Amino acid sequence: MPHSSINHARIAALIWNVADDVLRDLYVRGKYRDVILPFTVLRRLDSVLGPTRDAVMAMKKMLDEAGVADQDAPLRDAAKQDFYNTSGFSLQDMRHVSNSTRLRQNFEAYLDGFSPNVQEIIDNFEFRNQLPRLTKADALGALIEKFLAPDLDLSPAGMDNRPFTDEHG
Repeated sequence: MPHSSINHARIAALIWNVADDVLRDLYVRGKYRDVILPFTVLRRLDSVLGPTRDAVMAMKKMLDEAGVADQDAPLRDAAKQDFYNTSGFSLQDMRHVSNSTRLRQNFEAYLDGFSPNVQEIIDNFEFRNQLPRLTKADALGALIEKFLAPDLDLSPAGMDNRPFTDEHG
């Protein structure tokens, strides 16, 4: 088995262990995917956007101050990706928010800050529907913490430097 296959298998096992640890009493096993799949995508996007987060926020501020309505292309350029997040939050920023209501508010702002193409992905997962349950069970913070664990590296470097894109671009 090639190194990349071993690495991906290890990461997949770690992700499903997170599901068992955090979601076991909250969801039946077959419904873990309703949380784990979107969370995995969010963690990967968060990792990819990390290096350009400040540039995106500076561009967003400049565009807002200039009254520019169509901000998508310049924000993509600032992110050096086909997507971006203008919330000012990263998963790391939410790591130590202990108040579950505040954490949910910050997390929702984080989700709302993604570019329209990522909004479509989040909507297709119907992930926002999971937030009341995760918040009530105080599981959102635990998920964030587990997904930020060093051994679950979903950054480009941790994923053999392969970009996170579909076959179409």
